[in-house]
Parts: sequence; C-alpha cells; structure tokens
Amino acid sequence: MNQETTKVSGFFYKNPSLKIKEFQAYLTARFGIIFALNMQSTILYYWVYHITNDKLSLGIVGLSEVIPAIGCSLIAGHYVDLNEKRKMVLLCLSGYILIAFSLAIWALEITHQNFSTTKIVSFIYFFVFLGGVLRSFYSPSMFSLFGLVVPRVHFANATSWSSMAWQMGAVLGPLVAGFAIAWFGIPAGLFTVFGIMIVLYFPILYISVKPILKKVKEPIMQSITEGVRFVLKTPTLLAAQCLDMFSVLFGGAVALLPVYQKEILHVNEMGFGILRSAPGIGALLTLGLLAFLPLKTYPGRKLFICVTGFALSIIVFGISTNFYLSFFMLLFSGMFDAVSVVIRSTILQLVTPDEMRGRVSAVNTMFVSSSNELGDFESGVMAHYIGTVRAVVVGGCLTLGVVAFTFFKAPQLREFSFEDKKKDE
Repeated sequence: MNQETTKVSGFFYKNPSLKIKEFQAYLTARFGIIFALNMQSTILYYWVYHITNDKLSLGIVGLSEVIPAIGCSLIAGHYVDLNEKRKMVLLCLSGYILIAFSLAIWALEITHQNFSTTKIVSFIYFFVFLGGVLRSFYSPSMFSLFGLVVPRVHFANATSWSSMAWQMGAVLGPLVAGFAIAWFGIPAGLFTVFGIMIVLYFPILYISVKPILKKVKEPIMQSITEGVRFVLKTPTLLAAQCLDMFSVLFGGAVALLPVYQKEILHVNEMGFGILRSAPGIGALLTLGLLAFLPLKTYPGRKLFICVTGFALSIIVFGISTNFYLSFFMLLFSGMFDAVSVVIRSTILQLVTPDEMRGRVSAVNTMFVSSSNELGDFESGVMAHYIGTVRAVVVGGCLTLGVVAFTFFKAPQLREFSFEDKKKDE
C-alpha cells in the first residue's frame, strides 16, 4: 500500500518531464548557457561602470544588445522554423564562445595599456551587439527545441523546470561573477565564461537531431507576417507579452545596481554580486515550491497579482538605503516574477502551433526578452537625467499603471485557465 501511494504521489509522478533523458540534457544546456551569459553580463556591467564612471554607459550596454535582438528577431524566427533546431543551438553556442574569448582578451591588462578607455568600451559595445544578434536566433531555437523534446501534455510541468534551470543560471552566474571579480579579477572571470561555454557542447550533442516541421518554404515576408499575425490575433498571448514587456521595461532596476553598490549602499564587489543575484535567488525559491505545488487554478489572476507585487518591491528597493532591505526587496521581486514567468511561458507553449514556434518565439523575443535590455537603457537614461532613486521609483509606479490598464483591457488574460486550454486540444 505504501509503495503504491509512493508511485501515485511521488516526486517523478508530479514531475513526469524529468524522466525524459533528452529533457535532462536540455535543462543542463539551458542552465549552463544562462549561467555563463549572466556571469558575463554581470562582469561587463561592473567593468564598464568602473572604467567610465558614467551611468549612461550602463544604458548603452543594454541598448547595444536590444537593437540587434529586436532588429533580427523576425528574420531569425523564419530561419529557425526552416532549419533543424539542435544545429541552430550549436551554431549560436559557437558564436557565443567566440565572443566570450574576444571579451576576455580585451579585459587583459596589456589591452588597457595599449588602448584608450573609449576604444575599449566601444569594443565592448560591439561584442555585446554581436551577442544580441546571436540571441535573436538562440531564443527561438531553444524554445522550438523544447517543444520537440517534451510531449505537449507535460508542457506546464516542463516549463516550471525549464524556468528553474534558467533562474538557477541567473542566480549563480552573477554570484560567481562577484566572487570572480573580487578574488581573481575581470579577465579571469571572462575566461571562465569561455571555458564553461565550450563544455556545453556535450549536453546539446546528447539531444538527437529533430525533424523540421515546417516543410513549405514560402517567401520570407509572408512567413514573418504569419508569425506576427498569429500573436496579434491571440488576445491572451498578446496581453501577457505586453504586460511583461512594459513591466520589465519600466520596473527593471538591475542595470543600476553598480550605482547602488558604489554610491547608495556602499558595499564591496561581493555585495554587488549578492544584490545582482537576489532576484534570481527569490525566483529559484519560488520555482522550487512550484515543482511541488504546481499552478493549476486562476493563472491569469495570479499573473496580475504577481506583477503588482513585483512593482511594489521595486519601489521599496528604489528608496532603500539599507543593504539588507534592498536585498530582500530584490528577493521578493524575483519571487513574484518567477510565478509570472511560468504562467507566461506556459501560455506561450500551449497556444503556439509546432510549425510556428520559431516565428512566434521570435515575436516573443521582441516583446519580452528584449525588454530587459531596453529597460536597462531606459533606467540608465532616466538615472542620468533625474537621478538613480527617482528613476527606479518612477519605473515601479509606471509598472503599477501598466498592471491596472492591462487588467481592465484584457479580460481574456484575466480569466485564462490551463485546464480549459488543454480540453480545447
């Protein structure tokens, strides 16, 4: 009787996606790439601010990535749908490896001795720009690969674990970056990123070659238009993406953490790493809880509640001058954001046809993923002109306005149910 109960209520019964070997490899690759990119990003923001001492330069780092991420996304989605997904991920990883090696070389002392600060920063912007181009292909490739290694019936559960892998990378990457900067310096940290990315070839190669579901090769503009039209004609998906885009655009404060570390909270490099990883720690805690208590009822309403909690946390963080209060507000912002990420990601997976995953994910990249870097630029510009604290607080208040507007204008999202969608299929 006890054994039978264990079978019915055990860990793998509640998390059937984890029994899929290829999904395990997918999670490893997803965690590793996000870990390396977040580690690299954290080091770059720290490096740029400490050699320029200019808040606007932090915004330009974000802008350097968001321009190609937006500009190339629709074309990238078209080509991802036409090509084998594992191959696309491997090509993107190869590009990331070249960029990581180049940045590490530029961080060496001999480079600083032979080139001006302006030239070094310009090259950092250039390599970040190239990373943005790669991301426009990487995001839809990984999204499409997800749908090919996980059965549709397990999408909600697998999305929670995929989000957890992402958040673990987002937590540990900045934390390790803080240690690396404090103990070994910027060049060693960037060379570590380079080494990690090389190792990530192995889990990706473990995944078998997948079939190309989109067989018809219509003109590129027709293909792109279909992806955009699908998103615009799916109210729940469109509302969820707009809510996320504007909340992250206005409510993001991560880009200004170097300013808080140096000028407001007065903590060392380790303190910076801890603050940078706080949202991820909160998200990781929440996602761990969701693995045992999965979201089943009223996901749309919970999405609005969580984005509201995210905005309030950012406002309190903005006015805080205490390190511990700031840490916990960032922690709470990550906890709230984690729930909304799982809900949005599951909506995206459930409503998107298999043959359109690349294009729809590309549109999602434009709406959601790129809002992080565009938010970094917005934060840097606002901090430059109205001050750091005001920029964060005003951003949090604007996010609350976005939540209220979307709540009343998007009843489909407010009433969305996972169960109803599964029954429709």
